[in-house]
Amino acid sequence: MSQLILGVHPGSHDAAAAVFEDYSLKAAVHLERLTRNKGDGSTFPELAIDEVLSIAGATRRDVDAVAYSRAMFPTAYFSRVGGVTWLREQFRARVQNKTRRMMWTEMQRLRTTEVGSFFDVARFQRDRGFRDNVVTHFYNHHEAHALPALFYSPWEDALLVTADAGGDSVYYSYRHLANGSLATLYGGEEAVLAPISENSLGVLYSGVTKALGFRPVRHEGKVTGLAAMGEPVHAERMGAHFRVDEAGEIHSDFRTSHEMRALARRLTLGTRREDMAASVQQVLEDVMLQSIARLLARYPSRNLGLSGGVFANVKLNRLLAETLPLDEVFIVPPMGDDGLALGGALCYLLARDGLGRWLEQRQPLGEVYLGRDYSEVIDRALEASPGVRRLAESPVEGAARRLAAGSLGAIFTGRMEYGPRALGARSILANPARRETHDILNKRLERSEFMPFAPVVAAERAAAIFDVTSVNARACRYMTIACDVHASWRKRISAVVHVDGSARPQIIERTGNPLYYDILTSFERTTGLPVLVNTSFNVHEEPIVNAPGECVKALLDGRIDFVVTGQALYERSD
Repeated sequence: MSQLILGVHPGSHDAAAAVFEDYSLKAAVHLERLTRNKGDGSTFPELAIDEVLSIAGATRRDVDAVAYSRAMFPTAYFSRVGGVTWLREQFRARVQNKTRRMMWTEMQRLRTTEVGSFFDVARFQRDRGFRDNVVTHFYNHHEAHALPALFYSPWEDALLVTADAGGDSVYYSYRHLANGSLATLYGGEEAVLAPISENSLGVLYSGVTKALGFRPVRHEGKVTGLAAMGEPVHAERMGAHFRVDEAGEIHSDFRTSHEMRALARRLTLGTRREDMAASVQQVLEDVMLQSIARLLARYPSRNLGLSGGVFANVKLNRLLAETLPLDEVFIVPPMGDDGLALGGALCYLLARDGLGRWLEQRQPLGEVYLGRDYSEVIDRALEASPGVRRLAESPVEGAARRLAAGSLGAIFTGRMEYGPRALGARSILANPARRETHDILNKRLERSEFMPFAPVVAAERAAAIFDVTSVNARACRYMTIACDVHASWRKRISAVVHVDGSARPQIIERTGNPLYYDILTSFERTTGLPVLVNTSFNVHEEPIVNAPGECVKALLDGRIDFVVTGQALYERSD
């Protein structure tokens, strides 16, 4: 009998939920898309839980198993909070309004991995509305990052590497699949109670992000964009704090993360931001490349699966794909902590069924349109809005014609994307050949981007324009890797080409999103250009548009010139 499995990440940022019917992923939603609070992890993700269950046609009483990360839970359910810890919690709750605790730090404090010894699991589940016999599984942070890359790949051998700003006491994990066996080399359950080594390149990168005046754990992409414009003047000094041993494990001489961030602040003083960005990017690339190269030498594999926030860095991913002797590199699109909800459910299935059956159930990831489908209501919402008019022309040809003329349009179709990238369900489209496109988009959306906007291209045209190969093609489907733009195309599509001649393309096929594909091909017939700008449908510091009301507001606010749906084309009537 199949089970309905709920995966939940109640993190301090990027909280999310996902629901599976056995091995079939039915829905996944990032909390921020519902609360409209970017990167939201301020509350337990009750809204995301109810949303994914509703999409799947289920309720909490239907859930057979819940898989949780060991992250933020209400303090009221922790049973061993006394003495100085109790006083600290009173201050946090009454003065700072913080009523949750991090579960894995409590495990460290109490020196136990038995969650039931300090947390009232049964009462917590009952209060959440689940059945008394619901199975509760607490999953490992880095295992949940690693497993999706393997589950959604056909590989017989693989090296799985995760890297982020921390979870379950470590910053990295390494796993190796060979001969039907999956070995955890580092960063598994054995590390949860071990002393924490402050060796995180993710924390260093975040520290530089903050030192440059950007928001850490959100604006690291800005640093990546700036890096191509500077010189790595401090790379040697920063890199001297890190070393990679013969087994590929990364070490540092920092005693605390505060020391690491303090170094970032000191070096930033008097340094051009482009040079500081280039410096930390160089350190990230050098250390990660050396680490993974040594891992591959010791644990041979032709396939590399990457996850964790560090691998949101598309420039790093490109370096690994182009330097290492690999058949394929794959980065699951929700590579950050929002992807833990998906991976956590896969952790539960692995524990339930064993590796043999789990591997047999592997399948292609396909499209990640996993939010709610508003196709039945988006047109009614637009038509009912004063100031919006429906146009009496083909949505495909009308959109392509307007894009060719320089208008900015948004596509709103089907279910919303899961993960950080807009992939054609909630995307803003524009002409990549117009010099002013970049500045107009930034002004309209109140952004200050240093990276160019991403291009979308049909699969059959991709290799003619971009350096798309069998190694990076599947990652390009989800815009998780950068690659070179062929020289003959760089001036023709300048709005999507970075100063180093690279781009972060999305490759599409018609079966996944016919409207998206047809607009792209109609635009090519009109202009001769097989590429469109694709950027996320949102204003700076807001989550990607989810519901129809948010789409209508963006149109009325003048963020875009038109909206195209599967049924019609709309613009402002004024």
